[in-house]
Amino acid sequence: MKILFASLVLLASGIFAIAQNEQAPIYLKEVEFKNWNYTDSRTGKAVNLRDYTKGKKLVAVVYYAPWCPNWRHDAPMVEKLYEKYKDKGFAVIGVSEYDTVDAAKANLDAMKITFPSVSESTDRSAKQKTLHDDYRKVTGDTRGWGSPWYIFLMPSTMEKKGDLLTKKTYVINGEMIELEGEKFIREKLGLAAEVPKPAAAPASVSAVVEPCKAEPAADPVAKKP
Repeated sequence: MKILFASLVLLASGIFAIAQNEQAPIYLKEVEFKNWNYTDSRTGKAVNLRDYTKGKKLVAVVYYAPWCPNWRHDAPMVEKLYEKYKDKGFAVIGVSEYDTVDAAKANLDAMKITFPSVSESTDRSAKQKTLHDDYRKVTGDTRGWGSPWYIFLMPSTMEKKGDLLTKKTYVINGEMIELEGEKFIREKLGLAAEVPKPAAAPASVSAVVEPCKAEPAADPVAKKP
């Protein structure tokens, strides 16, 4: 009887953990995404998004909250993809939300992020005042904080001038599914598909990420729960 009870507890815990996973597929969505000029969180220099896309084949703009465990889960994966494909026309730029510039810098350092990152907002009270919040809701993201949230820009199909960059493009309303993300990147870069590796063993319950909540700021090097 005790064994049966323990099994039921473990099963319930697994179901609960899976329900908390915020992975999302890549969707083609209508969204009027505009150019921006934000300040680089590390250097303090202005960054123009349209200028950043020049000479690239595919650019991933990833919005994140430095304190969010979902972002800390995705960050190493995004960095790995950036390093793997940056010489083939792929670029990434992060947009920090709802935390200070110092917190963003500390998070980038802790996660060993090398791609550039800017800040749109620096306080959690700005949640419903950001373009990030507007964009993700337009594309159907119903999460509380929307971290991480991805939008992909393909310079070859972008509007050639003006503030509007695109009217329709691909987004991820949640964490990236790594195999799908890499397949998408390779396709847009014109690279042949890779031979898939054997599937890894399922993650343990302790490794599952919980949804972002507006809790007190955590240590940037803290591991996901």
